[in-house]
Amino acid sequence: MRSPIIIKKKSEVTGNVSHLPSSKSLSNRALILNALSNNQSVVSNLSSARDTRLMQSLVDSPDHVINVMDAGTTMRFLTAYFAVTGKPKILTGTDRMKQRPIGLLVDSLRTLGADIRYLEAEGFPSIEILSFNGQKTNEVAIPGNISSQYISALMMVAPVLPQGLHLHLQGKIGSRPYIEMTAALMRQFGASVTWKDQTIQVAPSSFQKTTYRVEPDWSAASYWFGFTALAPKAQITLPEVAEFALQGDKAIIEIMDQLGVQSEFKNGDLNLSKKQHQPHLEWNFTDCPDLAQTVLPVCVAKGITGTFTGLESLRIKETDRIAALQNELGKLGGRLEENGSTWRLFPGDVKSVSSVVIDTYHDHRMAMGLAPLATLMDVQINDPEVINKSYPDFWNDMIDIGFTIQES
Repeated sequence: MRSPIIIKKKSEVTGNVSHLPSSKSLSNRALILNALSNNQSVVSNLSSARDTRLMQSLVDSPDHVINVMDAGTTMRFLTAYFAVTGKPKILTGTDRMKQRPIGLLVDSLRTLGADIRYLEAEGFPSIEILSFNGQKTNEVAIPGNISSQYISALMMVAPVLPQGLHLHLQGKIGSRPYIEMTAALMRQFGASVTWKDQTIQVAPSSFQKTTYRVEPDWSAASYWFGFTALAPKAQITLPEVAEFALQGDKAIIEIMDQLGVQSEFKNGDLNLSKKQHQPHLEWNFTDCPDLAQTVLPVCVAKGITGTFTGLESLRIKETDRIAALQNELGKLGGRLEENGSTWRLFPGDVKSVSSVVIDTYHDHRMAMGLAPLATLMDVQINDPEVINKSYPDFWNDMIDIGFTIQES
């Protein structure tokens, strides 16, 4: 574990963000789709995130034991990929990964014909994929409000199934943009995907050769909206960020428009500047849960109250992100209170806080979502290397726009 870092307060933030990563979500999907098409396509601008590098090294690995570390997407996508392609593997990971459920995905794959057994706790990694015994059915039902990664994993392997797949989503559907992203990318690789009401239908087909360039990551871009919102003076440019994007986290534009950030697409770049903010934010994070750790600290620091829904999935991420946010926002005097399926946010008096120590809980988004507080106070970040999971150059980008960062 690297030593904590201290980010010195800097009130004025201007410049270009030169190392914004490409989309981890799209990169990981493209790697699976390309592997299913015998690696005949050209996929460029892959994310520099550790999760993507890990996926790239594991998807074609000849090893019997596959260690996905703490990468949830990698665990879920590779489980479906190895199961349906009949590759005997053991998939394992960190202690936290072994606490993250995978039972619904395993049940679905068993329904389709996969022979999978648990090596430790029932319903959780580690798992052993033994074989695929021929497709037993083309009908699978799965709750729509679980992790969209389960649904995307099943969708992506469906074209190689002899009968294709009718995937019935039961109840409320969460993270819809991620499912739509998967469908759009599958079509780019030649698959036939239709989604009507609660059923996704994927026809059996061969993936086609294509050329695909991964777009910039909107989750990573969101942190720079946070800097712009909180800094007394700010003018930030995100190069090569186009107005069209497949990612649902582009919703950060609409959210931050209410929190004091003006967005302008110009000459292929995205320019961020300051504007007036609203006193209260209401938002449903069902379609963009990864933005919560950017948005809630901004609200607390700017004295903005909030009423939020759609945060349930945060409990089964890299950490329990609800508890982590409650702890860290509490250091700023903020309170995040849960009442059924609604969360209410109450800010504190941040002006009285001159410095803060942020714990990251092995979670990259805790580090980067709270880093913009350095526009208002000195910030110590514990375990700063967690950013490698999705945005390895984040601290370097902060230094490039003028922040001073030193080891504690």
